Amino acid sequence: MVQKLQLENFLPYRLNRAAAAASVQLSAIYRRKYGLTVPEWRTLSTLAQFGELTAKQIGAHSSMHKTKVSRAVSSLNTRRWLSRKRDAADRRLEQLNLTARGKEAYNQLEPQMLDFEVQLLAGLTATERDEMMRGIAILEKALGVLDT
Repeated sequence: MVQKLQLENFLPYRLNRAAAAASVQLSAIYRRKYGLTVPEWRTLSTLAQFGELTAKQIGAHSSMHKTKVSRAVSSLNTRRWLSRKRDAADRRLEQLNLTARGKEAYNQLEPQMLDFEVQLLAGLTATERDEMMRGIAILEKALGVLDT
């Protein structure tokens, strides 16, 4: 007997559905406060976490296409939330940093993002949280997703 695919039980579909729902709810926070898009938020938070990076490094870390990163960088630059500096070794590259304004915006959003995560996980026991995080790490490894 050939097994039929049931979308509601298909793991890739369920992962995507859960990620999309979490993203919509999370994006409401930074969209409401600052009108940020998902790529702008990911760029802002990646620079806040790592400091000076190139657009290519931001894209690699946040799994975003270079076009989305480029638009996010341009928008954050227009807001004066990041600064651009030509790389001394390779003039084709720009080193990106958050400005004081960018850091201030991030510092206002960060606690809300962390609160969102706490609320998201609140219905799970500590063991369930650990098992879920371990399971996600196993899936990421199997899929070749690397933290950078």
